[in-house]
Amino acid sequence: MSNNKKIEERGGVLIIFFVAIFAMLRVVNSTLEDKITTANNQQVKYSDWYNAKSIKQVMKENENVYLKALFDTGMVEPEHSAVLQTKIQTTSALIAKYESEKTEILLGSANIPKYSWTQDLNGEMGKIIGLQEWEKISNANLKSVAKIDLGLLFIEISILFGLVLIIIHDNVKLQNVFTILMVVTGLVGIAISFYGFALSL
Repeated sequence: MSNNKKIEERGGVLIIFFVAIFAMLRVVNSTLEDKITTANNQQVKYSDWYNAKSIKQVMKENENVYLKALFDTGMVEPEHSAVLQTKIQTTSALIAKYESEKTEILLGSANIPKYSWTQDLNGEMGKIIGLQEWEKISNANLKSVAKIDLGLLFIEISILFGLVLIIIHDNVKLQNVFTILMVVTGLVGIAISFYGFALSL
């Protein structure tokens, strides 16, 4: 068997190997992109949830200020002052409750003491992931996808070098050069991609 034939066969095997790795990494990248989409959707959901609690808190704070001002004027008849004080206490408790719920929605249940859990998720306590945590998940996966995309680019270039070496028939030296280029760029691409995948773990 001629050297050209051996180099072409070796190049064909390497192309198959790098194509298989490329396909596998594309599946991994697609999974990470799905995680980014989910995390981004959850960020929007948690942000809206947090803002809704903030609006309710502001409304109760305004009500509380009004009730306290009304009480402080001394214009309330004595028989109604107890009712007014109870109302002030109730609004103060709601303000504190909304603040605690906002903290849990922002930070997540795992990042606050168990006794501070005030917000349920589908009837279960301690299940809030947290707006900041969803943001971290999204950012981490974005970095991973960017690295894997760069790695895939190197693998694509490697496959291209492999195709070129198969096309070249009459120059063994040039075929060897493209074989080396294919292997080096392919391995660099795999290394970068695996590093990107490791960032997502």
